[in-house]
Amino acid sequence: MKKVRTRFAPSPTGYMHIGNLRTALYEYLVAKKDGGDFILRIEDTDQNRLVEGSVEIIYDTLNQVGLHYDEGPDRPGEVGPYVQSERLPMYKGYAEELVQKGGAHVCFCDETIIQAQRDAAEKAGVPFKFQDPCHHLSQSEIETRKANEPYVIRQTIQAGASTVFHDEVYGDIEVDREILDEQVLLKSDGFPTYNFANVIDDHTMNITHVVRGNEYLSSTPKYNLIYDSFGWEKPSYIHLPPVMKDEQHKLSKRNGDASFQDLVKKGYLPEAILNYIALLGWSPETNQEIYTLEELTQVFNVKRISKAPAIFDIEKLTWMNGMYLRAMDLETFHALCLPYYKDAIKRDCDLKEVSKILQQRLSVLAEISEMVDFIDTYPEYDVEMFYHKKMKTDNAMSILALEESLKVYETIENWNSVDELHAKLSATPERLGIKNGQFYWPIRTAVTGKQYTPGGALEIPYILGKEETLRRTHLSLEKLRQDTK
Repeated sequence: MKKVRTRFAPSPTGYMHIGNLRTALYEYLVAKKDGGDFILRIEDTDQNRLVEGSVEIIYDTLNQVGLHYDEGPDRPGEVGPYVQSERLPMYKGYAEELVQKGGAHVCFCDETIIQAQRDAAEKAGVPFKFQDPCHHLSQSEIETRKANEPYVIRQTIQAGASTVFHDEVYGDIEVDREILDEQVLLKSDGFPTYNFANVIDDHTMNITHVVRGNEYLSSTPKYNLIYDSFGWEKPSYIHLPPVMKDEQHKLSKRNGDASFQDLVKKGYLPEAILNYIALLGWSPETNQEIYTLEELTQVFNVKRISKAPAIFDIEKLTWMNGMYLRAMDLETFHALCLPYYKDAIKRDCDLKEVSKILQQRLSVLAEISEMVDFIDTYPEYDVEMFYHKKMKTDNAMSILALEESLKVYETIENWNSVDELHAKLSATPERLGIKNGQFYWPIRTAVTGKQYTPGGALEIPYILGKEETLRRTHLSLEKLRQDTK
């Protein structure tokens, strides 16, 4: 059997959108599951759409998620170059050979001729399909005109039986040749179109499996006719369902939907994003949802790819991201948090302790700033927050809790650890004859001024320090006393 070879062939036109990254992941998994090669090829034949810096974005994205390719522009193998604009002479040679084999022809028609046929079809109410008058040119006329006129090389589609191909996801697909248009293969500027270049590149790079979006299903019969004209073996096809924003709209950067880079900036982990998009259109045989890339490589099966569109669910990704954060060791989690602390926390405090209280509550790293804003800024708040119906805390009980906590705080000389605070405070609720929650809820509220916070009545006073804890507790106590008047 041939060694499996897949290729990820993005156009350098901006950030990496989710659908593209999922395609790269599936191509990687198809190759690596069978010990094959994963190739990176840059398709830059549409020079008008190129965005400066996009190639570097492609490299960085694949590196961040661990999709390490075996060959590419910066990892040359034996079938390079791996950038289409560096392969131009080859395309022209193959296009001319295809003309000789009858699979293509020279066309001198300009847009005026094409538009006239399009207008006529619209007026007649029939689908437009260009009928190329250049089919009837003699070889001598072609050679004469080529010397003086711009021309393209256009695919020739011979009349005949329908064409059939097999797709690993959608099964056998049959298409009537009559509906296939004769697409341009080589433009007048010498650049190939995508539809021609990808066939030539896949053949010359020994690609065995082509993985791409199902929008290319309708073009595949035309690609296969090119393979047939050359007498080449066709690759296996794996067409993927689209990733949707909702039931009606595709996920699209053009429509403002998040790219991979956008998600990373919002605090999603690359490995969590990759794990999530693996499940967009593919399902494992078990209920497992959290996978390493190595585990995905072992369990991935093309037969489990769905034909139905996959809807991108940001809430599910957020849940999964939180699972990844909570599974980390504290040192790794803390290192991820440190860049966010630089702008969010100016107070001198134990940042490692901040990470401890965040880890079990954080879902996305970008939430850090909002979750820790009380550390630097003591907000204005309503004393209603002290009253917890479930715990049956009221004004008098909250005043009692704060008065007693102040007494304990004053006895602590070295404010060195959460354990020390716990040792000093833990006996107080029983002594007062109240429940732990009735004691600690007012304490936490008093020092944060917020209804919900990471950490509780022991961790947060330690982080704030003795002086600030006393100050805030006194202010809160005064609020409560004023509320009784």
